Amino acid sequence: MIKYNKEAYQLIHDGILALSRVEQQGICVDLDYIKKEKDKITEEIKKLENEIYDSNFFKVWEKSSKTKTVNIYSGQQLSRYLYKIKGIRIKKETETGQGSTDEETLRKLNIPELDMFLRIKKLKKIRDTYLKSLERECSDGYIHPFFNLHNVRSFRSSSSAPNFQNIPVRDEESMNIVRGAIYPRPGHQLLELDYNQLEVRIAASICKDKNLIRDVTDGDMHRDMAIEIFRVDKFDSTIEGHSKLRKAAKNGFVFPQFYGDYYKNCAENLACTWGELSKSKWVSGQGIKMNGVHLSDHLIKQGIKSYVSFENHIKNIEFDFWNKRYNDYYRWRETIWNRYQHKGYVSSKTGFVFRDLMKKNDVTNYPIQSSAFHCLLWSLIEGVKAQNREHWDTKIIGQIHDSIVLDVNSSELQMVLNVMNCIMCNDVRQHWDWIIVPLEIEAEISPIGCSWAEKKPYKF
Repeated sequence: MIKYNKEAYQLIHDGILALSRVEQQGICVDLDYIKKEKDKITEEIKKLENEIYDSNFFKVWEKSSKTKTVNIYSGQQLSRYLYKIKGIRIKKETETGQGSTDEETLRKLNIPELDMFLRIKKLKKIRDTYLKSLERECSDGYIHPFFNLHNVRSFRSSSSAPNFQNIPVRDEESMNIVRGAIYPRPGHQLLELDYNQLEVRIAASICKDKNLIRDVTDGDMHRDMAIEIFRVDKFDSTIEGHSKLRKAAKNGFVFPQFYGDYYKNCAENLACTWGELSKSKWVSGQGIKMNGVHLSDHLIKQGIKSYVSFENHIKNIEFDFWNKRYNDYYRWRETIWNRYQHKGYVSSKTGFVFRDLMKKNDVTNYPIQSSAFHCLLWSLIEGVKAQNREHWDTKIIGQIHDSIVLDVNSSELQMVLNVMNCIMCNDVRQHWDWIIVPLEIEAEISPIGCSWAEKKPYKF
């Protein structure tokens, strides 16, 4: 057996043992809180359903329906009513050719009853997907989620029973309700240590792109791309809307490009989802505000007067992104793809081999995604060793993507932070000397005895 395969096996072996210890320790859950929240949500759902049933919107739908009973949760029935009966122009189709009834499409129609319907769907997901899974898996006040290392093709982890990695993050209301059920042990705090830009830093270490290394160590690529995409002369995160433009550039362009997306999807996401603009010619007073000025007014002034011209603008930015800004990264991706086509496999820096039929995006992303996760896994293994060796009262209780979650004794906080920071940022780089870019972690912590929903950034 080749040496790196032995190392890969050892990492998984040690990882399974460490994660089994994490699973055993468990996470505190407040069942009384869950019951109260479920009852509140059920009440609100009934109220919203009654409002829909009493509306003219529903009465017309009922009269025009070909079925005896109208099911407001049937996408097929809703699509027929909106696009065939009400005659709304179809802007997005499903794979079967029907008018779409997804959240983004319904939200843009600006119909009050549809907003109520979307609210119901959101509440049902919070109650039936998240809260019920915590309640179902709770034993003696604790959940013991599984953290699996054998289910994901990219050799990352997954979670189940319940899925601790699926707790909502982007929607603030959903996040607060669900995380409000998760508590530390008495006298403890919940601490989350999250790698900052881990996959990008690992990508820079692997491809050795000088511009990418510079940007992740000393620069701010998301700010720079926001300036270029939205043509902002003087970027200032304190100005209204500028921080949102940076998030738009990060999540609507930079990360999608790194994962293999292309300019058309990026343009729609940037303009319509983040900028709240339409896919047409723009007029004054549209979109998000930047220091009191609407995005449409700003872009029109910059010579970008319609969605079509914005899409062409993003096309040019994409070309520069890969052919000028990160040219070495682009060449590395092409080399990896050619190697896979010739040999039928690619491998990661941590010794894992990816075979079988794969798309180009998978071939170029898996070696980075797996190596990034294995940095976290190695750090978790070493953290559990330190916990056992030094007899911490603090316990490592979970792992979510690029972060480690701890139930920390407040008296051990500084010691735990110092140890984990050393492991996650320094020791892992000594273990794998191919990591040529400094690693950083960020911390968030809840007050003593408070839920995970109340965590705040913590500087150390």
